[in-house]
Amino acid sequence: MPTDYRPTVFLPQTDFPMRGDLPKREPAILARWERMELYRRQREASRGREKFVLHDGPPYANGEIHLGTALNKILKDVVNRAHQMLGKDAPYVPGWDCHGLPIEWIVEEKYRAANRSKDDIPIDQFRSECREFAAHWMEVQKRDFQRLGVVGDWDNPYTTMAYSAEAQIVREIGKFLVSGGLYRGSKPVLWSIAEQTALAEAEVEYHDHKSTTTWVRFPLLRAGRPALAGASALIWTTTPWTLPGNRAIAYSPALDYVVIRVEQAAERSRARVGETLLVAEGLVAELAARAGIEAHSVLDRFAGAALAGTTAAHPLRGQGYDFDVPLLAAGFVEAGQGTGLVHIAPGHGADDFELGQANGLPVPDTVSPDGVYLSGVPLFAGRAIYRPDGRPGDANEAVISAIEAAGGLLARGTLVHSYPHSWRSKAPLIFRNTPQWFISMEKNGLRRSALAAIESTRWVPPQGRNRIEAMVENRPDWCVSRQRAWGVPIAVFTHRDTGEPLRDPLVVERVAAAVERAGADVWFAADPAQFLGNAYDPAEWEKVTDIVEVWFDSGSTHAFVLEQRPELRWPADLYLEGSDQHRGWFQSSLIEACGTRGRAPYEAVLTHGFVLDEEGRKMSKSLGNVIAPQQVMQQSGADILRLWVVSSDYSEDVRIGPEILKRQSDTYRRLRNTLRYLLGALDGYSPDEAVELAAMPELERWVLHRLAELDRLVRRSIETFDFHQMFTALHNFCTTDLSAFYFDVRKDRLYCDAPNDIRRRAVRTVLDRCFECLVRWLAPIICFTAEEAWLARHGDTPECSVHLELFPEVPANWDDQVLGDRWAVLRELRRVVTGALELERGAKRLGSSLQAAVDLFVPDRLVDLLRAVDLAEICITSAGTVRPEPVPEDAFTLPDVAEVGARVSPAPGERCERCWRVLPEVGRVPGHADLCRRCAAVIDRGKH
Repeated sequence: MPTDYRPTVFLPQTDFPMRGDLPKREPAILARWERMELYRRQREASRGREKFVLHDGPPYANGEIHLGTALNKILKDVVNRAHQMLGKDAPYVPGWDCHGLPIEWIVEEKYRAANRSKDDIPIDQFRSECREFAAHWMEVQKRDFQRLGVVGDWDNPYTTMAYSAEAQIVREIGKFLVSGGLYRGSKPVLWSIAEQTALAEAEVEYHDHKSTTTWVRFPLLRAGRPALAGASALIWTTTPWTLPGNRAIAYSPALDYVVIRVEQAAERSRARVGETLLVAEGLVAELAARAGIEAHSVLDRFAGAALAGTTAAHPLRGQGYDFDVPLLAAGFVEAGQGTGLVHIAPGHGADDFELGQANGLPVPDTVSPDGVYLSGVPLFAGRAIYRPDGRPGDANEAVISAIEAAGGLLARGTLVHSYPHSWRSKAPLIFRNTPQWFISMEKNGLRRSALAAIESTRWVPPQGRNRIEAMVENRPDWCVSRQRAWGVPIAVFTHRDTGEPLRDPLVVERVAAAVERAGADVWFAADPAQFLGNAYDPAEWEKVTDIVEVWFDSGSTHAFVLEQRPELRWPADLYLEGSDQHRGWFQSSLIEACGTRGRAPYEAVLTHGFVLDEEGRKMSKSLGNVIAPQQVMQQSGADILRLWVVSSDYSEDVRIGPEILKRQSDTYRRLRNTLRYLLGALDGYSPDEAVELAAMPELERWVLHRLAELDRLVRRSIETFDFHQMFTALHNFCTTDLSAFYFDVRKDRLYCDAPNDIRRRAVRTVLDRCFECLVRWLAPIICFTAEEAWLARHGDTPECSVHLELFPEVPANWDDQVLGDRWAVLRELRRVVTGALELERGAKRLGSSLQAAVDLFVPDRLVDLLRAVDLAEICITSAGTVRPEPVPEDAFTLPDVAEVGARVSPAPGERCERCWRVLPEVGRVPGHADLCRRCAAVIDRGKH
């Protein structure tokens, strides 16, 4: 009977399972971290180190987290864990945004369902319900964030509805009040009729909307050119309902204009033969087509500047619109669409308002908060622009009909275009002139300070700077007031006679102190005398009942988190959010901090893209492509989601779907198998086995060189926040350098050499170094699996966790670029041999590569490179010969290594029954008829 040598072979042994079974194992690891108070231990271990502070942008506490939230929180956790393991103190205080319209809107729904108005509910009751709603969803989201593996101070998060936070928000708005930066003004703002409040740009989304378009005549009253006498200036608008608010017409001095006379009109055209119209020259053809003008002549042609001083009449003159309408030069008028003449309603557009202010135009109030024309609007009082459910009202048709009856309508049509909608109610918005509270971008040099701060901030990716810079350069004054109930009040008193705000820092502080004790509800409930003190007569002052918009809340978090939490510091090292936050949190934080402290509250800003499905589509319930992170964690595990984050180029939009998740699972399996092999191969290893670098074979020194290269790359990637590059390099090292090469080549020594053989000890020394480096480098990414592997190696004791470790210090002498270059060439040569072996296997002429002998034909210049290498060993064959000869025709070659060839033949000799190499010496070793000399010696030593 043949001898069974399996018990004498040193195969890997480990309890670390092949299957991850993450949905079951991860919760147990989470529970372990909670028992050992991992976050507290991290803080204790890193006390006194250099700090790294990532300030958490607060998610909204109003529902389940989605994949975008998961992407954001995982990326933050990877950043923090990596910096912690770099040797820094990286505390993380999670937070929530708790005030504002999204929560108020949902709480209102139950009253709307019962046909009750929120305004019928006592404000303290309503605010209490909003607070309870936010508190509930904070707990739900906290559970999911922790399940993702995010480590932080979950027992002490920050919230914008904490009394101390509300008090600091009062102080922050008070700083703008006292400095003169906060003022009350009347400006057109984006207004939600459905929600009856102003909205910030960050609360707006744009959807396609079908609008009625009109071409309207404004008869000219006074003009400087004869051809304009009796002509009409022709405007085009997509919002006919704004025409009652018209007070001017804008033209471009840079455009050429013409006066045309209608010579022939189509049968159903509203154009009148013989009438004269003023229009931009480049838009005459489009106008003629739209208005049914079949023939026209040009009476005059001139530059737009010649229109200065021209005055028109409103098309409804004589019906309550008897004012003159001046033609005014404006830089925003273009010739891309319309007539080159823009109707100006100062109460219904930002450009309109600015042009009107520059020229002393009145700003009429025409529309009430519920979207209905006010009683003082001639002809149209009580008409609705939009209904509360977002459907069009009757205002547009009423205005168009009146203008047509007055002879002012030349043509009408429809246009599908991008239009602002509320992100919450999905209803279309309007620009409406309302009294609001603003923070001036010019007062105290705020815009200049903010632009300087953008210049000194590090933006990752760099194009983020251009984006936010353009926004801040052009943004209007910040409208910070909202006409809602759930939020921090604008704690300001205004004088009943003059309307001027009370800019007294002592009053501000009295309010803030009261809010700190009892919450922001105190502003609505308390007697004003409590805040005004003895210096002011309460009868002369009126409380403002607006609340601060939520972007001011979150923009102030740096003041009540970074400045007030002792474990943190101001400014933060990093703000990290989605790219939409250039117009949101990044900008509100920048402006708030620059206005109160003169600089940005962050040193660097990192942005990531949005989550799309596998086809690049936005996720939506209607498309059926929504994937919940909870579902992925239940089916595959959080480490799969964490791999998805870092394996994606998150500087762009990130895709996910079943196939992508399957690929992540395959990637995970390869990483886990690498760790499992290392653990198995290191079974029983002790530091006494270690071999010094100088005594190691060349291949082992090459692996250590690769670890030195990776160490540099890992540290550089963390500093540049390029975790995609870091993960790609680590994955390639595991799969290509280790599993497909080093592990394969060294299996023979590891399994078959004597335990005390220095060559085997060198292999185990290198595998030990690989494990210690890899498991730590992977810990910020696959935090659960890295912990599982670490405990499998070092023991499950209460003090043991890879997340309490630092990245290893890689000795400088591991780095050997000459050796690295040499093995890069050797691996290319090995690729030729591997190709030849695969060809033979495919033709069924060869089974195992150990059955083969290989001849490698190389040019003379490569002979020295191969002289010190055992070709058979690195190619996993039983014999190998280097031949400095031209490549014969029957040799295998690769196109990119054509000067090298390999020829495979059966290895001479018999097979060793222990190591399976085919060698001539087998059968010639005394006492061991079926073993090679090496294996015989190992067996003999084992007997003794």
